[in-house]
Amino acid sequence: MTPFLAEFIGTALLILLGDGVVANVVLNETKGNNSGWMVITTAWALAVFVGVTVAGPVSGAHLNPAVTLGLALTGQFAWSKVLAYILAQLLGAAMGAFLVWLMYRDHFNRNNPPAAILAVFSTGPAIRNYSSNLISEMIGTFVLVFTVFYISGAEIIPTKTPIGLGTVGAIPVAFLVWVIGLSLGGTTGYAINPVRDLGPRIMHALLPIKGKGSSDWAYAWIPIIGPLAGAALAALVYNSIH
Repeated sequence: MTPFLAEFIGTALLILLGDGVVANVVLNETKGNNSGWMVITTAWALAVFVGVTVAGPVSGAHLNPAVTLGLALTGQFAWSKVLAYILAQLLGAAMGAFLVWLMYRDHFNRNNPPAAILAVFSTGPAIRNYSSNLISEMIGTFVLVFTVFYISGAEIIPTKTPIGLGTVGAIPVAFLVWVIGLSLGGTTGYAINPVRDLGPRIMHALLPIKGKGSSDWAYAWIPIIGPLAGAALAALVYNSIH
């Protein structure tokens, strides 16, 4: 398996399980309907665990352009590989979202509110204030990427697993994503990952879902720019310290 394929599969699994739990919680007539935020945040953490476990030994399991950017800015990842990794992550996220729709397609057609349908695929603010929403995504991603730097270490060891989330093992990263969701996820739903939001949002726009409404492209730039800015800030602070 190539690193490109590993990033694709790892990100697809991440979104399948992450968006899958949202579908189970918010869509009508599911077994997990209305089971709550704790279930969502826990399952997203475990989704990260699965994606990192699969992709880590091959690609380093970035699964997130913000992580890829942060590692490149700190010299822990080759710039020549950045675009390929991000493309693989975006395609994987779209595939994961498609599989969620395929899995829950009967429930998508049970007269769900458009906001609930969109929530399965993409994040959205609890209170729409673009400047505050942007800051929220920046802070959440800063915590993610800055902590990853310290977990994975700054030294590249060629004989070991490539630098990235996979170098630390899946469990610490899962706990990191979990605590970010519990502590910082209440404002925007903590995308902290541009493709986690963009890939599924594209699928929401394309898929034939009854009563789905708008894909809310007016907000879509927040979970893209916010995480990338947060990752860049984390890299700046890390480089300044070290």
